[in-house]
Amino acid sequence: MPDPVYWVTPRHLAGDDGVLAERIDDTLSDLGWRMWPTARQTLLYVTPDGLRGAEWIHAAYPFATETALDSDFLPPEFRAPSRQDVVGFMMRWDQPLVIDGEVRECPECGAYRNWVVFCMRDDSVWLRCRAGHETRELGLDAAWYNRHSGPADRWHPTLEDGLRHLGH
Repeated sequence: MPDPVYWVTPRHLAGDDGVLAERIDDTLSDLGWRMWPTARQTLLYVTPDGLRGAEWIHAAYPFATETALDSDFLPPEFRAPSRQDVVGFMMRWDQPLVIDGEVRECPECGAYRNWVVFCMRDDSVWLRCRAGHETRELGLDAAWYNRHSGPADRWHPTLEDGLRHLGH
């Protein structure tokens, strides 16, 4: 099986004395990685197969501050919020939800399908039936949610916008 494809991030900062940078350079060169200096005075290393890379920035350069590094990221309007920036994630779950061999029902109305499943910032999982009743589900956790949800495809400023997007 071929090696996985990945890109090494974030950039690493070398110590002011350059010793760490020299050790990294020697190690990567010995492994066959190619190195190019960039216009930003960084060193870009790429594996022989071209599928992996790393960029090295020396701490002595003035652009190696946290503020300067932020400037080369996407503009704010194109950035996705981090997990700490959102209240939680939500997904539709149309089929009956089976937990520990039992079909989960809404304790208030008896609904057993067409859920919205929430995974909150604190990793708790909540269920919302079509009637709008919400209940915490102790039999599910963030790991279950992550296994069953796809990637987040939209960010909504309000709960109502998210529910409308999911058809609830």
